[in-house]
Amino acid sequence: MMLKKTDTRPTVLLTGFGPFPGVPANASAEVVRRVVRRARRTFPELRFVAAVLPTEWRRAPRLVAALHERYRPVLALHFGVASETRSIRLETQAENVCRASPDAAGMLPTEASLCPDGPAKRHVTLDISALAEALEAGGWPCSISNDAGGYLCNAVLYKSLASADGRCAVGFVHIPADLSGPPLGREETVAAALTIIEVALGKADTTAAPSA
Repeated sequence: MMLKKTDTRPTVLLTGFGPFPGVPANASAEVVRRVVRRARRTFPELRFVAAVLPTEWRRAPRLVAALHERYRPVLALHFGVASETRSIRLETQAENVCRASPDAAGMLPTEASLCPDGPAKRHVTLDISALAEALEAGGWPCSISNDAGGYLCNAVLYKSLASADGRCAVGFVHIPADLSGPPLGREETVAAALTIIEVALGKADTTAAPSA
């Protein structure tokens, strides 16, 4: 019996979300799949792993923690949609709060906070100014936000930062819920995401221990 060869390349973890109330088709899931296909050709020295997270209070944070444990990524970049934005929105922090909004399974959060013993805020470990500068140079509209909301986007970012524990770079990018036209269509959003990855990898420690 032949054993599967271990992939020793550093891993980049990219996630999007599945549908949730009011958003029957989540654009972040499609964008992440497209980005991973392009990134594997653009950065062959790295392994790219994509995951579409269920937009559920119980399952999404647990899955993010499990993905960190399994892959030990050098970069974890999460994507979600924001119906009110028409730009690439770079989040700077996650708050230890849960908004009382039903998830895709119709469930509400069981607590008002994500982690009773956790800090009030966790800050992303990407150079947001450098990312914004690169996006603007590429002609993609972008903004910087200090409010990821109290829903699953915020919860996933908070859990990812806690799971990384400073070991890898972590960030969250909100994209428009509707990518059917200008100023951001699907191709423009994918290209912008690749630029974010390139800049983030320039700051990340890609010599971290490989994952199995």
